[in-house]
Amino acid sequence: MYCANEKRYDEMIYNFCGKSGLRLPAVSLGLWHNFGDDDIYSNMEKMVHTAFDLGITHFDLANNYGPSPGAAEENFGKILDNGMRAYRDELCISTKAGYNMWSGPYGDRNGSRKYLTASLDQSLKRMRLDYVDIFYHHVFDPNTPLEETALALDNAVRQGKALYVGISNYNSEQTSEISKIFKELKTPFIINQIEYSMLNRWIEDDGLKETAQENGIGLIVFSPLKQGLLTDKYLNDIPSDSRIGKGNTWIGESLNPLMIGKLKKLNEIAQNRGQSLAQMALSWILRDGKITSVIVGASRPQQIIDNTKAIYKSNFTEEEIKKIEEVLL
Repeated sequence: MYCANEKRYDEMIYNFCGKSGLRLPAVSLGLWHNFGDDDIYSNMEKMVHTAFDLGITHFDLANNYGPSPGAAEENFGKILDNGMRAYRDELCISTKAGYNMWSGPYGDRNGSRKYLTASLDQSLKRMRLDYVDIFYHHVFDPNTPLEETALALDNAVRQGKALYVGISNYNSEQTSEISKIFKELKTPFIINQIEYSMLNRWIEDDGLKETAQENGIGLIVFSPLKQGLLTDKYLNDIPSDSRIGKGNTWIGESLNPLMIGKLKKLNEIAQNRGQSLAQMALSWILRDGKITSVIVGASRPQQIIDNTKAIYKSNFTEEEIKKIEEVLL
Protein backbone atom coordinates (compact mmCIF):
# COMPACT_ATOMS: atom_id res chain seq x y z
CA MET A 1 0.00 0.00 0.00
CA TYR A 2 1.29 3.44 -0.95
CA CYS A 3 2.50 5.68 1.86
CA ALA A 4 3.33 9.27 0.92
CA ASN A 5 6.66 10.96 1.62
CA GLU A 6 6.38 12.75 4.98
CA LYS A 7 8.52 15.62 3.68
CA ARG A 8 6.50 16.18 0.51
CA TYR A 9 5.60 19.78 1.35
CA ASP A 10 9.07 20.93 2.38
CA GLU A 11 10.31 22.29 -0.94
CA MET A 12 7.41 22.76 -3.37
CA ILE A 13 6.25 26.32 -4.01
CA TYR A 14 2.48 26.96 -3.84
CA ASN A 15 0.93 29.98 -5.56
CA PHE A 16 -2.47 31.49 -4.95
CA CYS A 17 -4.79 30.98 -7.90
CA GLY A 18 -5.82 34.52 -8.74
CA LYS A 19 -7.65 36.18 -5.86
CA SER A 20 -9.03 32.88 -4.58
CA GLY A 21 -7.85 31.12 -1.46
CA LEU A 22 -6.78 28.06 -3.45
CA ARG A 23 -3.06 27.51 -3.86
CA LEU A 24 -1.65 25.34 -6.62
CA PRO A 25 1.86 23.88 -6.81
CA ALA A 26 4.15 25.75 -9.20
CA VAL A 27 4.41 22.45 -11.09
CA SER A 28 1.33 20.32 -11.72
CA LEU A 29 1.07 16.89 -13.33
CA GLY A 30 -0.98 16.49 -16.50
CA LEU A 31 -2.44 13.15 -17.57
CA TRP A 32 -2.94 14.03 -21.24
CA HIS A 33 -0.42 11.46 -22.47
CA ASN A 34 0.88 8.18 -21.01
CA PHE A 35 -2.13 7.49 -18.79
CA GLY A 36 -4.35 5.85 -21.37
CA ASP A 37 -5.61 2.38 -22.12
CA ASP A 38 -2.51 1.47 -24.10
CA ASP A 39 -0.02 2.48 -21.38
CA ILE A 40 1.55 0.48 -18.55
CA TYR A 41 -0.46 0.88 -15.33
CA SER A 42 2.48 0.36 -12.96
CA ASN A 43 4.38 3.19 -14.64
CA MET A 44 1.50 5.66 -14.49
CA GLU A 45 0.89 4.80 -10.84
CA LYS A 46 4.56 5.34 -10.06
CA MET A 47 4.46 8.73 -11.82
CA VAL A 48 1.48 9.87 -9.73
CA HIS A 49 3.16 8.69 -6.53
CA THR A 50 6.43 10.37 -7.49
CA ALA A 51 4.64 13.64 -8.20
CA PHE A 52 2.77 13.63 -4.88
CA ASP A 53 5.95 12.72 -2.99
CA LEU A 54 7.49 15.88 -4.48
CA GLY A 55 4.62 18.05 -3.26
CA ILE A 56 2.70 18.11 -6.54
CA THR A 57 -0.87 18.14 -5.29
CA HIS A 58 -2.62 19.12 -8.53
CA PHE A 59 -3.50 16.45 -11.09
CA ASP A 60 -5.00 17.71 -14.35
CA LEU A 61 -7.30 15.54 -16.46
CA ALA A 62 -10.00 15.88 -19.12
CA ASN A 63 -12.90 13.72 -20.22
CA ASN A 64 -11.29 12.89 -23.58
CA TYR A 65 -7.76 12.03 -22.41
CA GLY A 66 -7.13 8.51 -23.62
CA PRO A 67 -6.44 7.80 -26.44
CA SER A 68 -9.77 6.09 -25.79
CA PRO A 69 -12.00 8.83 -24.32
CA GLY A 70 -12.20 8.55 -20.55
CA ALA A 71 -9.26 6.15 -20.19
CA ALA A 72 -7.03 8.54 -18.23
CA GLU A 73 -9.81 9.27 -15.74
CA GLU A 74 -10.51 5.56 -15.32
CA ASN A 75 -6.83 4.84 -14.66
CA PHE A 76 -6.57 7.74 -12.25
CA GLY A 77 -9.57 6.32 -10.41
CA LYS A 78 -7.72 3.01 -10.08
CA ILE A 79 -4.66 4.83 -8.72
CA LEU A 80 -6.85 6.59 -6.18
CA ASP A 81 -8.37 3.25 -5.13
CA ASN A 82 -4.92 1.73 -4.71
CA GLY A 83 -3.83 3.96 -1.84
CA MET A 84 -4.09 7.54 -3.05
CA ARG A 85 -7.74 8.00 -2.07
CA ALA A 86 -6.65 8.22 1.56
CA TYR A 87 -5.05 11.55 0.61
CA ARG A 88 -8.08 12.97 -1.22
CA ASP A 89 -8.26 16.09 0.94
CA GLU A 90 -4.63 16.85 0.06
CA LEU A 91 -5.27 16.58 -3.67
CA CYS A 92 -6.53 19.15 -6.16
CA ILE A 93 -8.12 17.16 -8.97
CA SER A 94 -9.30 18.94 -12.11
CA THR A 95 -11.06 17.76 -15.22
CA LYS A 96 -12.39 19.39 -18.39
CA ALA A 97 -15.09 18.99 -21.02
CA GLY A 98 -15.54 20.67 -24.37
CA TYR A 99 -13.92 18.62 -27.13
CA ASN A 100 -15.44 15.61 -28.94
CA MET A 101 -16.28 12.92 -26.41
CA TRP A 102 -19.14 10.67 -27.55
CA SER A 103 -21.30 10.20 -30.65
CA GLY A 104 -24.17 12.48 -31.51
CA PRO A 105 -24.92 16.18 -31.05
CA TYR A 106 -24.66 16.11 -27.25
CA GLY A 107 -21.11 14.82 -27.01
CA ASP A 108 -19.34 16.62 -29.82
CA ARG A 109 -17.23 19.75 -29.41
CA ASN A 110 -19.45 22.28 -27.64
CA GLY A 111 -20.17 24.19 -24.46
CA SER A 112 -23.85 23.42 -23.97
CA ARG A 113 -25.42 22.84 -20.59
CA LYS A 114 -26.46 19.38 -21.81
CA TYR A 115 -22.92 18.31 -22.69
CA LEU A 116 -21.12 19.85 -19.72
CA THR A 117 -23.56 18.45 -17.17
CA ALA A 118 -23.51 14.92 -18.61
CA SER A 119 -19.74 14.95 -19.05
CA LEU A 120 -19.02 15.94 -15.45
CA ASP A 121 -21.31 13.17 -14.19
CA GLN A 122 -19.40 10.69 -16.35
CA SER A 123 -16.02 11.97 -15.12
CA LEU A 124 -17.03 11.67 -11.47
CA LYS A 125 -18.22 8.12 -12.09
CA ARG A 126 -14.98 7.12 -13.84
CA MET A 127 -12.82 8.49 -11.01
CA ARG A 128 -15.31 7.47 -8.30
CA LEU A 129 -15.34 10.96 -6.84
CA ASP A 130 -18.10 13.00 -5.22
CA TYR A 131 -16.63 16.19 -6.64
CA VAL A 132 -13.67 17.61 -8.54
CA ASP A 133 -11.79 20.62 -7.28
CA ILE A 134 -11.79 22.44 -10.64
CA PHE A 135 -14.12 21.85 -13.57
CA TYR A 136 -13.12 23.54 -16.84
CA HIS A 137 -14.82 24.31 -20.09
CA HIS A 138 -12.08 22.95 -22.33
CA VAL A 139 -12.39 25.18 -25.40
CA PHE A 140 -14.38 28.27 -26.39
CA ASP A 141 -17.54 27.40 -28.32
CA PRO A 142 -18.75 30.15 -30.69
CA ASN A 143 -22.03 28.29 -31.24
CA THR A 144 -23.19 28.29 -27.62
CA PRO A 145 -24.05 31.52 -25.76
CA LEU A 146 -21.47 32.27 -23.09
CA GLU A 147 -24.30 32.67 -20.60
CA GLU A 148 -25.31 29.05 -21.13
CA THR A 149 -21.78 27.75 -20.66
CA ALA A 150 -21.27 29.92 -17.57
CA LEU A 151 -24.58 28.81 -16.05
CA ALA A 152 -23.68 25.14 -16.62
CA LEU A 153 -20.36 25.59 -14.81
CA ASP A 154 -22.03 27.59 -12.04
CA ASN A 155 -24.62 24.84 -11.64
CA ALA A 156 -21.85 22.25 -11.15
CA VAL A 157 -20.67 24.23 -8.14
CA ARG A 158 -24.16 24.70 -6.76
CA GLN A 159 -24.77 20.96 -7.04
CA GLY A 160 -21.58 20.27 -5.10
CA LYS A 161 -19.93 18.49 -8.03
CA ALA A 162 -17.12 21.06 -8.37
CA LEU A 163 -15.53 23.47 -5.91
CA TYR A 164 -14.21 25.92 -8.49
CA VAL A 165 -14.61 26.45 -12.22
CA GLY A 166 -12.23 27.41 -14.97
CA ILE A 167 -11.90 27.87 -18.71
CA SER A 168 -9.29 26.66 -21.16
CA ASN A 169 -8.12 27.94 -24.53
CA TYR A 170 -10.01 31.23 -24.10
CA ASN A 171 -8.31 34.40 -25.33
CA SER A 172 -8.29 37.73 -23.51
CA GLU A 173 -11.58 39.03 -24.93
CA GLN A 174 -13.41 35.76 -24.31
CA THR A 175 -12.02 35.57 -20.79
CA SER A 176 -13.22 39.09 -19.98
CA GLU A 177 -16.70 38.37 -21.34
CA ILE A 178 -17.31 35.19 -19.36
CA SER A 179 -15.71 36.70 -16.26
CA LYS A 180 -18.43 39.37 -16.20
CA ILE A 181 -21.10 36.69 -16.18
CA PHE A 182 -19.39 34.73 -13.43
CA LYS A 183 -19.12 37.85 -11.29
CA GLU A 184 -22.87 38.43 -11.59
CA LEU A 185 -23.52 34.79 -10.66
CA LYS A 186 -20.89 34.92 -7.86
CA THR A 187 -19.36 31.76 -9.29
CA PRO A 188 -15.93 30.78 -7.92
CA PHE A 189 -14.24 31.26 -11.30
CA ILE A 190 -10.51 31.13 -10.63
CA ILE A 191 -8.44 30.00 -13.62
CA ASN A 192 -7.76 29.89 -17.36
CA GLN A 193 -5.66 27.03 -18.75
CA ILE A 194 -3.74 28.02 -21.85
CA GLU A 195 -0.86 26.90 -24.04
CA TYR A 196 2.28 28.95 -23.49
CA SER A 197 5.97 28.32 -23.98
CA MET A 198 9.13 29.89 -25.31
CA LEU A 199 8.00 28.73 -28.74
CA ASN A 200 4.35 29.77 -28.39
CA ARG A 201 3.97 33.25 -26.88
CA TRP A 202 0.54 34.23 -28.17
CA ILE A 203 -0.76 35.20 -24.74
CA GLU A 204 1.77 38.02 -24.55
CA ASP A 205 0.47 39.69 -27.70
CA ASP A 206 -3.11 38.90 -26.67
CA GLY A 207 -2.72 40.60 -23.29
CA LEU A 208 -4.06 37.57 -21.44
CA LYS A 209 -1.67 37.91 -18.50
CA GLU A 210 -2.98 41.41 -17.81
CA THR A 211 -6.60 40.36 -18.35
CA ALA A 212 -6.22 37.54 -15.84
CA GLN A 213 -4.82 39.89 -13.22
CA GLU A 214 -7.56 42.44 -13.84
CA ASN A 215 -10.21 39.76 -13.33
CA GLY A 216 -8.54 38.13 -10.36
CA ILE A 217 -7.98 34.74 -11.94
CA GLY A 218 -4.93 32.55 -12.26
CA LEU A 219 -3.26 31.20 -15.39
CA ILE A 220 -2.06 27.64 -15.69
CA VAL A 221 0.03 26.53 -18.66
CA PHE A 222 -0.11 23.34 -20.70
CA SER A 223 2.48 22.23 -23.28
CA PRO A 224 5.20 24.35 -21.60
CA LEU A 225 7.85 22.26 -23.37
CA LYS A 226 6.09 22.41 -26.74
CA GLN A 227 5.39 18.67 -26.63
CA GLY A 228 9.03 17.85 -26.01
CA LEU A 229 10.74 20.25 -28.42
CA LEU A 230 12.12 22.26 -25.49
CA THR A 231 14.08 19.33 -24.12
CA ASP A 232 17.43 17.82 -25.04
CA LYS A 233 15.72 14.99 -26.98
CA TYR A 234 16.01 16.58 -30.39
CA LEU A 235 19.32 18.42 -30.21
CA ASN A 236 21.10 15.83 -32.34
CA ASP A 237 18.57 13.40 -33.81
CA ILE A 238 15.04 12.08 -33.39
CA PRO A 239 14.83 9.20 -30.88
CA SER A 240 12.59 6.36 -32.04
CA ASP A 241 10.73 6.32 -28.69
CA SER A 242 9.96 10.07 -28.71
CA ARG A 243 6.60 11.57 -29.68
CA ILE A 244 8.00 12.73 -33.01
CA GLY A 245 9.71 9.40 -33.56
CA LYS A 246 6.43 7.56 -32.95
CA GLY A 247 4.50 10.01 -35.11
CA ASN A 248 2.27 10.92 -32.14
CA THR A 249 2.51 14.68 -32.66
CA TRP A 250 2.38 17.22 -35.45
CA ILE A 251 5.34 19.22 -34.09
CA GLY A 252 7.80 17.16 -36.11
CA GLU A 253 7.02 19.45 -39.04
CA SER A 254 8.64 22.36 -37.20
CA LEU A 255 11.83 20.46 -36.36
CA ASN A 256 13.88 21.96 -39.21
CA PRO A 257 17.54 23.12 -39.20
CA LEU A 258 16.51 26.63 -38.05
CA MET A 259 14.60 25.23 -35.08
CA ILE A 260 17.40 22.85 -34.15
CA GLY A 261 19.80 25.80 -34.20
CA LYS A 262 17.56 27.75 -31.82
CA LEU A 263 17.24 24.79 -29.48
CA LYS A 264 21.00 24.33 -29.34
CA LYS A 265 21.50 28.01 -28.46
CA LEU A 266 18.83 27.84 -25.77
CA ASN A 267 20.42 24.69 -24.42
CA GLU A 268 23.75 26.50 -24.13
CA ILE A 269 22.11 29.28 -22.10
CA ALA A 270 20.47 26.67 -19.89
CA GLN A 271 23.74 24.87 -19.26
CA ASN A 272 25.37 28.14 -18.23
CA ARG A 273 22.53 28.55 -15.71
CA GLY A 274 23.14 25.04 -14.37
CA GLN A 275 19.87 23.76 -15.81
CA SER A 276 18.65 21.43 -18.49
CA LEU A 277 16.83 22.99 -21.44
CA ALA A 278 13.51 21.67 -20.10
CA GLN A 279 14.13 23.10 -16.64
CA MET A 280 15.00 26.51 -18.06
CA ALA A 281 11.92 26.49 -20.29
CA LEU A 282 9.72 25.86 -17.24
CA SER A 283 11.56 28.43 -15.13
CA TRP A 284 11.13 30.99 -17.92
CA ILE A 285 7.34 30.57 -17.79
CA LEU A 286 7.33 31.15 -14.03
CA ARG A 287 9.77 34.07 -14.21
CA ASP A 288 7.40 37.02 -13.74
CA GLY A 289 5.01 35.61 -11.13
CA LYS A 290 2.00 35.95 -13.46
CA ILE A 291 1.63 32.22 -14.09
CA THR A 292 0.16 30.18 -11.25
CA SER A 293 1.41 26.77 -12.35
CA VAL A 294 2.91 24.85 -15.25
CA ILE A 295 1.47 21.46 -16.18
CA VAL A 296 4.15 18.93 -17.04
CA GLY A 297 3.57 15.65 -18.78
CA ALA A 298 5.85 12.68 -18.33
CA SER A 299 6.53 9.21 -19.65
CA ARG A 300 8.55 8.11 -16.64
CA PRO A 301 8.99 9.20 -13.00
CA GLN A 302 12.49 10.63 -13.45
CA GLN A 303 11.17 13.29 -15.82
CA ILE A 304 8.89 14.57 -13.07
CA ILE A 305 11.78 14.68 -10.62
CA ASP A 306 13.96 16.57 -13.10
CA ASN A 307 11.31 19.05 -14.20
CA THR A 308 10.23 19.89 -10.66
CA LYS A 309 13.70 21.30 -10.08
CA ALA A 310 12.70 24.23 -12.29
CA ILE A 311 11.07 25.92 -9.29
CA TYR A 312 14.48 26.50 -7.70
CA LYS A 313 15.75 28.83 -10.47
CA SER A 314 12.87 30.95 -11.74
CA ASN A 315 14.93 34.16 -11.57
CA PHE A 316 16.75 35.37 -14.67
CA THR A 317 19.34 38.09 -15.08
CA GLU A 318 18.71 40.84 -17.61
CA GLU A 319 21.54 39.46 -19.68
CA GLU A 320 20.01 35.97 -19.73
CA ILE A 321 16.62 37.34 -20.78
CA LYS A 322 18.31 39.37 -23.51
CA LYS A 323 20.12 36.31 -24.86
CA ILE A 324 16.95 34.24 -24.82
CA GLU A 325 14.99 36.95 -26.63
CA GLU A 326 17.68 37.18 -29.31
CA VAL A 327 17.38 33.43 -29.93
CA LEU A 328 13.59 33.48 -30.03
CA LEU A 329 13.32 36.36 -32.52
